[in-house]
Amino acid sequence: MSYLDIILLSIGLAMDASAVSIAAAAAGFASKPRAIFRLAFHFGLFQAGMPAIGWVLGNSVVDYISEWDHWIAFSLLAIVGVRMIYSGFDTSEDTMSLDPSKGLALVTLSIATSIDALAVGLSFSMLEMTILIPCLLIGIITFLMSILAVRIGTFASRMVGKRVEVFGGLILIGIGTRILFSHMVLG
Repeated sequence: MSYLDIILLSIGLAMDASAVSIAAAAAGFASKPRAIFRLAFHFGLFQAGMPAIGWVLGNSVVDYISEWDHWIAFSLLAIVGVRMIYSGFDTSEDTMSLDPSKGLALVTLSIATSIDALAVGLSFSMLEMTILIPCLLIGIITFLMSILAVRIGTFASRMVGKRVEVFGGLILIGIGTRILFSHMVLG
């Protein structure tokens, strides 16, 4: 696999994290430099780490993971998405909105958006590829694309306001549904 192939693969893997970053920023959660870094760092770290884990696991668990990975990703994204939608419709000032840029929500989203990278690591193992350079490229590209996506989401937030949190939740559910559909139908 050439470096160009790995870069294109990295961009493809970073798309889900980028969509979540747009939604988080549009909902007003990733507006400060620390939150932006936290979001991009976690997405990049998990996207870089999952292929390494997949590579280590190798062929021994590929059948088990491929049976459930899409359900896990869908469930995690749907739970966070529904909570964001609920928060977007909630007009009371007392309720705290779910902040996807920190805590358990951030870890959950990081795992959910990087499960496909685990499968990539498994395929690297089957192809007997080295893993260090692909993991670094995947992580760095995801990190950079997440920062760019936050900028896009911040712009969208200024245009639409708080209701964009509903849109962000729908995006998360849509990503989960796409993952589920692609594994069940396209197989």
